[in-house]
Amino acid sequence: MKKKIYGYELVIDLYNCNRKVLRSKKKLQEYVDRLCKLIKMKKFGKTLLPYFGENAAFTKGYSLVQLIETSSITGHFSEFWGRAYINVFSCRKFDHLAAKKFTRRFFQAKKVKNRFLIR
Repeated sequence: MKKKIYGYELVIDLYNCNRKVLRSKKKLQEYVDRLCKLIKMKKFGKTLLPYFGENAAFTKGYSLVQLIETSSITGHFSEFWGRAYINVFSCRKFDHLAAKKFTRRFFQAKKVKNRFLIR
């Protein structure tokens, strides 16, 4: 029996990012807009970009949710740690190497760990 593929997921952990980018709602919106264009994904609805977790320095920051027609892009950003955690999941193939390279450059990360899953 041939394995059926449901989707593709890129998980990116970025370290020592530019904190000005992590703190900017405008820059985070720019990131998701440019990423969708790069990997040819059509956005479904508006980007959710709430700022919360202000009870502790290490939890406060933005989170990002962008539904796309083939699934979603999510992100969580730690100003305190200077880190970003991004997931791109799609039922349609996308250029995960280009997405990783763009993401690293955009956030000016000094270190990146990533995984690409076929689900």
